Formats: sequence, C-alpha cells, structure tokens
Amino acid sequence: MSIQTKDVEHVAKLARLHLTDEEREMFTEQLNAILQYAEKLNELDTEHIAPTTHVLHLSNVMRDDVVEESLPLDKVFRNAPDEEEGQFKVPAVLE
Repeated sequence: MSIQTKDVEHVAKLARLHLTDEEREMFTEQLNAILQYAEKLNELDTEHIAPTTHVLHLSNVMRDDVVEESLPLDKVFRNAPDEEEGQFKVPAVLE
C-alpha cells in the first residue's frame, strides 16, 4: 500500500488545510515511509507473543470500594463560600 499525492490532497481538504506543493510532496514521502516501516514490522513472527496494551506490567492500585460514613454537613460547608438549604450556592452563570 502506498500514499499518493491525491490522497494527501484529499485529507488536507477534509481537514481544511491549504498545503503548498512542497508540503504535499513532503507529507506523501513521510506517510509512505511510515507505511513501509509498518509493512516491515508485519514481517516479524509474533505468533507466540501475547498481545499487550502496555510495555510495562501495570496493576490497579485503587482501593476497594467500601461504604463509609459521610462527612457531617457542617464540615462539608465549612470552606464553602456560600450555602443555602444544605446545598452549595454559586453565582448564576445563565441569565
């Protein structure tokens, strides 16, 4: 598979980009180089390699979800700028 200049022009049009002739040629060459590298990677035998989503082993470090007592409202609203009827009161953003 290879990228032609018309493909670069089509993508530029979709992205509403104006490209000079030099840029079209440069992007065509760069995209073809990327595709050639991908084709080279496809030649590798990866049949016995497990698929991974990350190169490092990661594990979830979050704690278990445990139901706990909530904070009392007086502590919750202690640092709030304003409170009304047990809710945070904020300036209106719509008129």
